[in-house]
Amino acid sequence: MLDELLGRAELKARIEELEEEKRHLERRAEAEEERRSEAAKKRQEAEAEVNRLEDRIEGLEERVERLSAEDETEVSFRRTEAVSGPRRDEVLDRLRSVETGPEGALTAMVTESVPGSLVEELGQRSALVRRAAPCLVCVDDAGLVAAALTPPTPPAPFAEWGESFRLDPSWFVPIAPVWVALVRSDLFALGIYDGSEITLVDDVESDVMGAHSKGGFSQARFERRRDQQVDDHLDRARDVLKAHLDADPAESGVAPRPDASVIVLGEETVLGRFTDLADRTAAVDATGDPDSALRDAIREFWTVRLSLL
Repeated sequence: MLDELLGRAELKARIEELEEEKRHLERRAEAEEERRSEAAKKRQEAEAEVNRLEDRIEGLEERVERLSAEDETEVSFRRTEAVSGPRRDEVLDRLRSVETGPEGALTAMVTESVPGSLVEELGQRSALVRRAAPCLVCVDDAGLVAAALTPPTPPAPFAEWGESFRLDPSWFVPIAPVWVALVRSDLFALGIYDGSEITLVDDVESDVMGAHSKGGFSQARFERRRDQQVDDHLDRARDVLKAHLDADPAESGVAPRPDASVIVLGEETVLGRFTDLADRTAAVDATGDPDSALRDAIREFWTVRLSLL
């Protein structure tokens, strides 16, 4: 009664409420602290796992580098040579002259993975095949011959044993006249190549703007104009090529057979515009006037890299 008269009852009730709120806040603080502690623990565990994985990755990378270094130092090509023309023909004739007993000569066209039969014959030296790929490999069971060549028009991958090496002449030089086009951003040359003689049939030269030293808007405008000039040149080149491919051989007097292969060589950046017209494309570095540039391109494309394993 006295507490009520003096107003202390209300104050005591308020005190109890505040104490209960205080205990609630203390429990929340304890829970939050526990949560933070657990989060910190998990973060530390995650960081430790990351460090462990990084150490493992570093160790594996060092192992790969060490093995690669060992591979480089322990096996190397006996000799490499770029062969073309008579020298190429001489090398191929020597390989064709090798005769063995049944299943004594192994020929394999390797693009990616090395066939087990080659690994079995070459052992550690099979690493050289991977280095030379894509390549045509010739190995005999006596270990007298072990060579890799890069045919300009390679066959599909295969591996086979025989009494002699399988060396199709068409993989290394045309056995019938073929169309050969050279395409640059400012020049197009079309010719016929029969494996020995080159006949220039048509050419297109365009005046394409060269380098520009100014920056800013002028530079952007220059690049747009140059790109348009290149596009126009490539359109003209396509039209010329299609016209010759569609022409009647009897009427033109120079065209090869209607089923002749079409090979387009030139700058890497422009070859994509001709993939639908070509049986094969390849990047080459050929400069100069149409006739000499076409001859240089043909010589480069039909040059064979010989690697002795």
